[in-house]
Amino acid sequence: MLAVLAMLFVMFAGFWTDWLWYRSVKYSSVFTTTLWTKIGLFAVFGLLMALTVGLNIWLAHRLRPPLSAMSMEQQNLDRYRMGIAPYKKWVLLAITALVGLIAGASAAGQWRTWLMWLNGVPFGQKDPQFKMDVAFYAFDLPWYRFLLAFGFAATVLSLIAAALTHYLYGGLRVTSPGARATGAATGHLSVLIGVFVSLKAVAYWLDRYGLAVKSSDFKAAGNWTGLRYVDANAYLPAKTILFCIAVICALLFFATLWRRTWQLPVIGFGLMVLSAILIGGLYPAIVQKFQVDPNEQAKESPYIQKNIDATRSAYGIDDASVQDYGGKGDPDKKSEQRQAADTAASYRLVDPNVVSPAFQQLQQERKYYQFPSTLDVDRYKDADGKPQDTVVGLRELNITGIPKRNWINDHFTYTHGYGLITAKGSNTVTDENDGTVGAPDFTESGLPTSGQFKSYEQRVYYGEKTEQYSIVGGPQKELDYEKNGERTTSYRGKSGVDLSNPLNRAAYAVAFSEPQMLYSGAIGDGSRILYNRTPKERVEAVAPWLTIDGDAYPAVVDGRIKWIVDSYTTTNGYPYASRTTLGDTTADSLTDNQRAVVAQQNQVNYIRNSVKATVDAYDGTVELYQWDEKDPVLKTWMKAFPGSVKPKSDIAPDLMDHLRYPQDMFKVQRELLTRYHVTDPAQFYSGSDAWQVPDDPTTKDSNSVPPYYLSLKMPGQDDQKFSLTTTFTPNGRPNLGAFMAVDADATSPDYGKIRVLRVTSTVQGPQQVQSELNGVPEVAEFVRNLRGTDSDIEYGNLLTVPLEGGFLYIEPVYARGGSANYPLLKKVAVSYGGKPVFKDSLPEALNAVFGSEGGETTPPPGETTKPPATGDKEQTLQQAIDDAQKAYEQGEEALKKQDWEAYGKAQKDLQDALERAAQAESGAGSGGSGQGGSGSGSGAGDKESGSGSGSGDTGSDAGSGSASQASARPSEGAPERPSEEATSG
Repeated sequence: MLAVLAMLFVMFAGFWTDWLWYRSVKYSSVFTTTLWTKIGLFAVFGLLMALTVGLNIWLAHRLRPPLSAMSMEQQNLDRYRMGIAPYKKWVLLAITALVGLIAGASAAGQWRTWLMWLNGVPFGQKDPQFKMDVAFYAFDLPWYRFLLAFGFAATVLSLIAAALTHYLYGGLRVTSPGARATGAATGHLSVLIGVFVSLKAVAYWLDRYGLAVKSSDFKAAGNWTGLRYVDANAYLPAKTILFCIAVICALLFFATLWRRTWQLPVIGFGLMVLSAILIGGLYPAIVQKFQVDPNEQAKESPYIQKNIDATRSAYGIDDASVQDYGGKGDPDKKSEQRQAADTAASYRLVDPNVVSPAFQQLQQERKYYQFPSTLDVDRYKDADGKPQDTVVGLRELNITGIPKRNWINDHFTYTHGYGLITAKGSNTVTDENDGTVGAPDFTESGLPTSGQFKSYEQRVYYGEKTEQYSIVGGPQKELDYEKNGERTTSYRGKSGVDLSNPLNRAAYAVAFSEPQMLYSGAIGDGSRILYNRTPKERVEAVAPWLTIDGDAYPAVVDGRIKWIVDSYTTTNGYPYASRTTLGDTTADSLTDNQRAVVAQQNQVNYIRNSVKATVDAYDGTVELYQWDEKDPVLKTWMKAFPGSVKPKSDIAPDLMDHLRYPQDMFKVQRELLTRYHVTDPAQFYSGSDAWQVPDDPTTKDSNSVPPYYLSLKMPGQDDQKFSLTTTFTPNGRPNLGAFMAVDADATSPDYGKIRVLRVTSTVQGPQQVQSELNGVPEVAEFVRNLRGTDSDIEYGNLLTVPLEGGFLYIEPVYARGGSANYPLLKKVAVSYGGKPVFKDSLPEALNAVFGSEGGETTPPPGETTKPPATGDKEQTLQQAIDDAQKAYEQGEEALKKQDWEAYGKAQKDLQDALERAAQAESGAGSGGSGQGGSGSGSGAGDKESGSGSGSGDTGSDAGSGSASQASARPSEGAPERPSEEATSG
């Protein structure tokens, strides 16, 4: 008895703790709706199965022949009948209960199918073959298939149970001479077989519609969904014919109630089986062999077009803009290209996939804190109020780093992380960060943090790495921080479940296998248990009908750290749309267990980023916001769970600034666009223009390159847009095939607009560019120098940017090891037009690749080089003067406010500006012109004319200019650069 009570309490503990958790997050309606749906399905279908099987056993027993008529074979079964007789009611109950429980459990697992069928919303789109709304295939057909499968199971189990009962009680004979079955047994079993054949007729009819969502292997398209020529012209009529034959065969079986003979039903059943082989198997094979194969392209073209249209619509790529793009910039427009390069993109040299160890070393502060291995990219406004790409990382609790591990420390004292650390993502890195050159330029740092954010709640109780439970708010205090150092605190949030109730403590002690919860003095009034603490867990629990993106990211919103979790609605029932496996499609070189998409092995052929979810890092509050207001799948679930999803209009402006286009959605779309950018059936069939996602050239593993967030200008755009970008290569080739970007800024009117640049000339792809960069002599020298410092080279993200008809490749290069065991940005590699360079900074690399400064072009003998342009140095001088004046004013303003941190920064900026001004002034007024061969030149030195005089040998530097001309130069855009033929002054 005690064992039974203990088992019952364990079951109750699981149920009770689930209920308490859902109530704590204010989504108890999700729990109750799901629970009652499962209970209802379990009860209804379990009872139906039990009654069906039990009724047929009872009926077989009732129709047994009298004992006097039994044969010797049946008389030998007397001992079995006699053994069962005293317990036959219990045996009947046991059998029916067992099949009922199994059937009920199976039906309870179909709660999603039931709710979608019950609440289905029309798509407003019809399939091209049967003219049925897509909702029929997405919501109705799966439920009908389940009912059919349940009917088959019930009929087969009833047939087996009835046959055994008839045999046991003499209705059926196997070895005895004479009639093999009594008339009653014949009629009973014939009716059951007739029901089975009737269900088969229904299956044939549903199979007709199932052809629209059937997957098959089509050599011209790979994984194929929908009808092909042979389906529409052979399988479809075959299914209709087989349906009619099955109906007739079922009637013949039912007729045995009057004609007590198996002859006609058996003949009919045999004809049905033969028809299924000939009509359903052989005939389609003949059509495929002799009609389709000789002229497959022409036969399949209409069906390929349907597949293309449906797939592009189902994955949201039907509005993708594809335009031809040369890919090779004009070699005679170097100066224009150099000028355009300054504004083409916000070049993110701080790679979030590389610099996590730098965050860890410089901002960890305590051993029991940690940052994720891959950081995130977000946007925050700089000092001028302009959006700036920012690398962010949340400082979360690392339980393995606790100095002394025990139950109290693990679950009561060390309970939360602390603060969001941010660094500039663009081409700015600190000149000096604690004596280390190349470290990230942090804009929010320290413990507690300070910097660009105003006061915000820095405690992180819910995070991606926070997987253990914590008990807070009770007698035991937690470790915390303030400006003066460590202190203790007590959680004041409202999340978690109250443990002051003895029943709750006992339930959680059982559920978590922690008996100490029952008697520990650290638990008392106000104690609350926090668990299910990762953002993915919480969103998936309150919305089990969503598929969760693999990359949740944190943002400071209205004074709180909030996790933003992109979520998807999916189905695999969109007619004609090809299916994809989410886990395979979304995998890349950065995918790990933390970043894997939830339900990754799901096969889908329709996906929408329909919900934006947030999880408060302090109190765990989960908010679901409707993002795609047209998605019928989301509308269906909102009907099933009313009130669980808030309208899009409730999204606060501060939150909207941080919403972005999700990576996993983008990866699914780019995988589909490798084939479905082609809209012509003949070209699609040939596969001549198929693309592939290239492998990441910066890693040793042969995994797909990840998409990169980057603010850039696509051709035809006037301003940079926060975008998600990727590249394609032709199938089986390394050269660049296309470039794809989507507007990722949720506040943009073009949000979600996909733009694809189809490269029309032979251009180097990422792997080729990486290979050429590795061969640059400066790289070999850099690597040799690193060996002496016990450091290794580490490549950052290889960014691709469209620029003036060509593609600019930019890659940060890090050194890792030596005295600082974390990556430091040391070099920048740049390539344009097949010319790779490797320099100390981005401006220097851009100058080198476009030949604006430091050009090594030597003029032919007898020709004179063009006079060097002077605008660059003059513009630099004027810019330095302006920066110095601005820094001085900022310093005075900070001094008035006694903001010493801002004052120190202003003084540093002032010193930097003055140094730049001095350097520009020293090189602004000297120069000359050189002549190949003799190397002589002359010019007037008048101040107003801006020319100088001088002479030099071949190979000597030449230049001219005057600092006084700076004010006469254009002030808009980037400064003018010297021509490619000129040398630096």
